[in-house]
Amino acid sequence: MQIGIDLGASKIESVVLSDDGKEHLRERENTPQSYNETINLIKKIVIEIERKFNKELNVGLCHPGSIIPSTGKHKNANNTLWLNNKTLQKDISKELNKNVYCENDANCLALSEAIDGSAKNYKTVFGVILGSGCGGGLVISKKIISGSNNNAGEWGHNPLPYFGLIEDEVSSLSKDSILVPNISIEKYVSGKGLEDLYFENFKKKISAEEIFKNQKENQKFIDNFYNRLSRSLSTLINTIDPDVIVFGGGLSNEINDLNLLKEMTGNFAGSLNINTEFVKPMYGDASGVRGAARLGKTINY
Repeated sequence: MQIGIDLGASKIESVVLSDDGKEHLRERENTPQSYNETINLIKKIVIEIERKFNKELNVGLCHPGSIIPSTGKHKNANNTLWLNNKTLQKDISKELNKNVYCENDANCLALSEAIDGSAKNYKTVFGVILGSGCGGGLVISKKIISGSNNNAGEWGHNPLPYFGLIEDEVSSLSKDSILVPNISIEKYVSGKGLEDLYFENFKKKISAEEIFKNQKENQKFIDNFYNRLSRSLSTLINTIDPDVIVFGGGLSNEINDLNLLKEMTGNFAGSLNINTEFVKPMYGDASGVRGAARLGKTINY
């Protein structure tokens, strides 16, 4: 058995998972909004779980953002800013006096679904998280591909494809700017990004869920979302060409027709009949924490 911990912006979820995928415990706590309190809470969770099961267990932790290989410092945790520039893996390992396996949350989603979820029969799996942010993870032959910068799969930080060629926002860009974060994919297809865009356009603060709930009123806005998402996904098809894309995160629950999204994506990728499967995660919101529990396993799947 192993402990999996999903460190999110609003909650810390923990699970105890056996090798056959059976869950023996699952619990949830609110995420503290400071680094030291987060470390202390994770330590407390692990100690209490090991006390319940009367044994020492391996610990896997999934988190937003990634860890810089050369320094061990955290980066790109846009919704948990207190993690950035901190040595999360080193610090939590020291507190627990054991090696804690840490990985990006989207990588853990992809790993979980590739091992025993909706993508278990595929070799190349790309996991997309559409939540408050926009993340991604790549798994090949049931192994996470991290890349030399630990950036593999981080498609949400790329600029929105075709930006400025078919949209009016091009006028807001600075030609002299090297980094233009306001045109990232995440800005246009994440929950927080949609809420900000809606406010910019209509001066109303409503949740992403409410936007999709009032579909008739917001049809053009929603159509733009599908268009931008399919354009962004087409870049994945034309670079990684995965066998399957798994859609996780709260915002993905608002996508009712994956076949339509697949057709639109194929159109932008240059082929209406793409072979890549578009699926929802078998384990839903629990995929991340289950993937975290798989990180320390030494058996071959």
